[in-house]
Amino acid sequence: MKVESAVFLLIGVFFLIADVVYWLWSREWAGTVCIFLSMCLALLIGGYLGFTARRIEPRPEDRLDADVEEGAGELGFFSPSSFWPILVAGCAVALAVSFVIGVWLSLLAAGGLLLSLAGLLFENFVDQT
Repeated sequence: MKVESAVFLLIGVFFLIADVVYWLWSREWAGTVCIFLSMCLALLIGGYLGFTARRIEPRPEDRLDADVEEGAGELGFFSPSSFWPILVAGCAVALAVSFVIGVWLSLLAAGGLLLSLAGLLFENFVDQT
């Protein structure tokens, strides 16, 4: 994770330089704030990855003496055919559009978004009792 951390930290430094150049060139607040927030997001992700990399043992991708076989194996469980992400995306779009259409749609879309998020989170939940 050290490589990923370095990449995001370098992106954050790039956004810092771009932000200063943009402010000096345009003197415009909206773009300056957007670039600043992009820098903050990149530094947040880079900091988290660096913090996590210090706390775990090095992965095969991080070691120079690692073999390809060390990275083999199960990477995790991924749901093969789930319709919940489509429902979450549809409800999120309906919620975004509802700010233009009216409050009644935002209430329906927010309720649908909560229900579809709960369905997505608990899709593979197995009761162990």
